Amino acid sequence: MAAAAVPEAAVPEAWPELELAEREKRRELLLTGPGLEDRVRAAGGRLPPRLFTLPLLNYLEVSGCGSLREPGPGLAQGLPQLHSLVLRRNALGPGLSPELGPLPALRVLDLSGNALEALPPGQGLGPAEPPGLPQLQSLNLSSNRLRELPADLVRCAPRLQTLNLTGNCLDSFPDTFFQPGALPLLSELAAADNCLRELSPDIAHLASLKTLDLSNNQLSEIPATLADCPKLKEIHFEGNKLKDKRLEKMVHGCQTKSILEYLRVGGRGCGKGRVKAEAAEKEDIRKKKREKKQKKEGGDGEELEAVHKLLLRVLHVSENPAPLVVRVHPEVRDVRPFIVGAVVRGMDLDTGNALKRFLTAQTKLHEDLCEKRTAATIATHDLKAIRGPLQYGARPPSDLKIVPLGRREVKAKDLVRQLQLEAEEQRKLKKRQNVSGLHKYLHLLDGKDNYPCLVDADGDVISFPPITNSEKTKIRKATSDLFLEVTSATSLQICKDIMDALILKMAELNRYTLENKEDDSLSDTEADPMSGQFPNPKTNQSADRDGTSPLIIEQVRVVDMEGGLKVVYPSKTDLDTAASHLTVIR
Repeated sequence: MAAAAVPEAAVPEAWPELELAEREKRRELLLTGPGLEDRVRAAGGRLPPRLFTLPLLNYLEVSGCGSLREPGPGLAQGLPQLHSLVLRRNALGPGLSPELGPLPALRVLDLSGNALEALPPGQGLGPAEPPGLPQLQSLNLSSNRLRELPADLVRCAPRLQTLNLTGNCLDSFPDTFFQPGALPLLSELAAADNCLRELSPDIAHLASLKTLDLSNNQLSEIPATLADCPKLKEIHFEGNKLKDKRLEKMVHGCQTKSILEYLRVGGRGCGKGRVKAEAAEKEDIRKKKREKKQKKEGGDGEELEAVHKLLLRVLHVSENPAPLVVRVHPEVRDVRPFIVGAVVRGMDLDTGNALKRFLTAQTKLHEDLCEKRTAATIATHDLKAIRGPLQYGARPPSDLKIVPLGRREVKAKDLVRQLQLEAEEQRKLKKRQNVSGLHKYLHLLDGKDNYPCLVDADGDVISFPPITNSEKTKIRKATSDLFLEVTSATSLQICKDIMDALILKMAELNRYTLENKEDDSLSDTEADPMSGQFPNPKTNQSADRDGTSPLIIEQVRVVDMEGGLKVVYPSKTDLDTAASHLTVIR
């Protein structure tokens, strides 16, 4: 009896993180490190049951544990408020027993880098009726061994927006994926490096699809109906042996728009005249619908014209004598691989509270679209303080030095330690569990061996996402030209979408500032910066009636170390916003 009591008494000591999280009522928890494997192995290859007695958790990450074979029973019942569940680079598989769901609040699920082979009912993500993951937006199943996907996935996660299946053994998609209305919100589908042999023509039913990556598969044809996906902006079919050799050549060297147009007219020898006529007719119908929508949103012609005074002008790399370039180092791939940049010229941050409104809008984007920086992080810099080219890489915490905003130069490991101590002090002083400022993002770095950083040509670290920027490139009232960056560990499309939203907000802020520069009837304090809402451009046009002052958006190229293009922003398909009051001059 005495021998049996020893391990039972040792359980609280074996999991001090759980005891601390329970005592401080924490909402985020990360389990990692060299000692984790032994503890999980001792628990039978499962997570400890005590973990499922922390009902306040909304973020849980367990990564890099080669002895974790299954989550264990009790997760769904014990963690009802979980928003993000990250179980990457473990040994989960061949299925999930028991199944994960139902998790009614879960939005992000990352099961990448495991040994999953199948997700059948009872050993999968959750029940289909009622939906086990009703709020799930992002699902990452990349780098597993999946040979098939569950047919009921679309019913289990009906609000899915991003699905990453890269690096599995899939030879087909379930027919249910492409049924009308099955995945109405899916905007990004990545299934590169699989064994896919066929793509259903019914893919046109994915009405929200923006990005499709099916590179390095075994496809021989691309259905012409792909061109009917109304929002499709980016496709990748490189590494497939297509029967149509011209199309195969196009997917390696042409833009998405050209490829879709080729598919739209039926390719070579497929009744071009008839198909072209049908395509032209469809395009005419779409154009009329757009015009009708614009008229409805903008009112009469004079009012619509006034609203369209919100302008952006894109300066292409070919027109720019000194374009900014970001070079991506390979070591960042396992840390925070996605980055998009842009230069914006012509912002007025000097007038009134313009700078305060700009920073407030950025904070609001971080809270909402960026999902408290878990999906992506925005950084804004004074362009005049930057010398390119920029290098985006990753360094050990002890080697990364930065002058953080409002602080002295410090190593990243010491900065994180300082912020952790400040967070503990905040909790004690304010007698509450939630912390503010940079402190609430510290858990995003837990367990990372290297930290991402952006370095200028002088060797100075100007950005340490997702934590802080450098004092060197701080935005001030005199700043008019800015360099913007958006980084993410999730996807490139998220970076682009958030950059679109940021630039649109900057255009609205700039217009508001210009219109009210000489208008004494409305002070800056009458705007509500905390809400992020500003007067409609239609209702106040006392300034700048005779001309326009478009912001200039300069393209920024992101390349690998050999100079190969990874992304350029804004491309022709970016800033294709539905906002009726914005006109982009390309």
